[in-house]
Amino acid sequence: MYIDGVFSGGGIKGFALVGACRAVEEKGFRFKRVAGTSAGSIIAALLAAGYTSREMEQLVDELNLKTFLDSRNTFLPTALAKWLFIYWRLGLYRGKEFEKWLEETLAAKGLRTFGDLQPESLRVIASDLTNGTMLILPDDLPKYGINPQTFSIAKAIRMSCSLPFFFEPVKIRDYQGKNIIVDGGVLSNFPMWLFDKENVKKVRPVLGVKLSHNLKEHPRHEIRNAINMFEALFETMKDAHDARYISRKHEKNIIFIPTEGVLSTEFQLTNEKKRELINWGQTCASNFFKRWGY
Repeated sequence: MYIDGVFSGGGIKGFALVGACRAVEEKGFRFKRVAGTSAGSIIAALLAAGYTSREMEQLVDELNLKTFLDSRNTFLPTALAKWLFIYWRLGLYRGKEFEKWLEETLAAKGLRTFGDLQPESLRVIASDLTNGTMLILPDDLPKYGINPQTFSIAKAIRMSCSLPFFFEPVKIRDYQGKNIIVDGGVLSNFPMWLFDKENVKKVRPVLGVKLSHNLKEHPRHEIRNAINMFEALFETMKDAHDARYISRKHEKNIIFIPTEGVLSTEFQLTNEKKRELINWGQTCASNFFKRWGY
């Protein structure tokens, strides 16, 4: 049975999404259209390319996350260099290695540009800080004078995953000049509204997978210092738009995967912890399917 799928952002926590995909396959469901933000956009792209959960797990096993931390070379002391990179480059790491890995991984399945896909089969969210707008890729590319058919999927995913101040933002040009594009989670971390719209009959069931508690069980933020406040501020900013959209009606179609104890930027994650996240994602999804009635 075909369904449409939406995957939330969550950085390194996104390994749990692989486990959820394993449970989806075991139930006999297949994705027709997929969408996602940040880590969710990676999973969505891999599914669109034809990767199975087993193949994704193999990619995870082979993946050295530290290679994605591609800082620029400098003769300056480390602490000073980091501040300068954030100030001038707007991020600690370039993100080039991450994009290269995506290009090679998708190309292995014959997927390079959005022209290689069926229309609307893959959509991802990014944030255009220059214009203060949400960017739906590939739909909004013509606004920048860019042909979606020739645009790199890996570049689009790189945009969606550009966590502010961590990865350097992606810059694209239009007739007005340069535009700064960052993580889609800034504006919509869980774009279920792309497929599940009010007063519009769904073509097929829409399943969401969200890396968080459900709305009723979401823990309070404990704010004791400036770092806690920044974390709470960013999480609130990410979830506020989508929380207004998710009603009881939509909650019944969402797999919630709470992932406390794992940071979004924990690139030193051990293989054991990766496996725990994958298995936890599968467990949450399997429990969800016991009661899902489409």
